[in-house]
Amino acid sequence: MTTHVTVIGLGAMGSAMAETFLKAGHQVTVWNRTPGRAGALVALGAREAASPAEAGELVVVSQVDYQAMYDSFSGVDLTGKVLVNLSSDSPSKLREAAEWVSARGGVLITGGIMTPPPGIGQPGAYTFYSGPSDVLSRHEETLKALTDVTYVGADPGLAMLFYQSQLLMFWSGLTSFMYASALAESAGLPVSTMLPYAQETFGGLAGEGPMGFLKILAAEFEARAYPGELNNLHMQAVGMEHVVHTFEDAGLDPTVPVALKELFARAVAEGHGAEGLGSVIESVKKP
Repeated sequence: MTTHVTVIGLGAMGSAMAETFLKAGHQVTVWNRTPGRAGALVALGAREAASPAEAGELVVVSQVDYQAMYDSFSGVDLTGKVLVNLSSDSPSKLREAAEWVSARGGVLITGGIMTPPPGIGQPGAYTFYSGPSDVLSRHEETLKALTDVTYVGADPGLAMLFYQSQLLMFWSGLTSFMYASALAESAGLPVSTMLPYAQETFGGLAGEGPMGFLKILAAEFEARAYPGELNNLHMQAVGMEHVVHTFEDAGLDPTVPVALKELFARAVAEGHGAEGLGSVIESVKKP
């Protein structure tokens, strides 16, 4: 197991990771592009590097995007180093980055952290990882100090594909609750009025009952069959128009409902009106 870890990037996430490594008994070196952020970690026992060139074998990167990694390691010999980049970007950027690191003698492991900074080191937190499985296995026990390790494949872009898909569901789900809450307030109701029903809806979608649409749709997507006898897409498209009118009548911003209305209408126009809601995925595949 690796005992020396270098953490590059000391924002909220990077600082939480460095502190967690220290608490797990690792020797920790830290570096940040903007000086002055290492003081608290140094007081806990970390060593502040003068440059990324001082990094050890295992380097955990937590920066705003992959360009930041290029800027930080420009001109640095990466021979023998394993860069575990937990920054956000697109899958194609991660694939390019793997080649960039390899050309400089190193190996890139990519990751997408599925927890906010307070969740680092806590039970239930996990991170999607992709890249060479043998290299990840060599450092897995060390990385488990941060979160559980969930390996999704050798393609370095896969970690971010999984991460961004989850982030979309996270943001869109919470944004829909923001819209529902604004609608409640427009009628003079407290937001807490909506909360139990939102919890029921989100929980039901992930469950096994008749509202368990995640499992239902996943099966339809794999079969590419979208039964619409009981609830066809044409009905859903008309319903989305009613949702838009409701928000407009309340004097609220209709951006998200309008986007869904237009997506549903396009799917109907493409011939999916008699099929079920799941058929919208076919329109998503051909923008």
